Amino acid sequence: MLTMPQSTRCASSECCSATTRRADRRRSARRWVVPIAAVWTLSSIPFARAQDHHHPPQDAELHEKFYSTWMMPDNPSRSCCNRHDCYPTEVRYHDGYWEARRREDGRFVRVPWGKIEQRRDSPDGRSHVCMPPPNSGYRDDEVFCFALGSGT
Repeated sequence: MLTMPQSTRCASSECCSATTRRADRRRSARRWVVPIAAVWTLSSIPFARAQDHHHPPQDAELHEKFYSTWMMPDNPSRSCCNRHDCYPTEVRYHDGYWEARRREDGRFVRVPWGKIEQRRDSPDGRSHVCMPPPNSGYRDDEVFCFALGSGT
């Protein structure tokens, strides 16, 4: 009786043992693990850099000073942001609420009324928001703080 070497792939399931078929499936699955991991890793690097460099260079110091002292409007004992999750944003008024554009995915997120700053003005006349990026462990619509710009 002739036997096939374990490394030979079979054209039909009749000539393959269950062990050979399982080994082929594992090899096939392993071929995709490294490329998928590489794509995921490489796609997250530009995302992190984009967060650090979103502020216009001429406003970086002004924003840092504003963000580092900004407290949550609905919980004034808690800082609402840092330079990573706060940024100037585009806004719109929609269905009776302000919405801020999230920079990571461009989605407009509804701003709860309690998160709108009433005690401080925007440092540069633009609207600013502090919100986590999507899929960061927070609710998808989480907003920490929001300051409406004077040009809105």
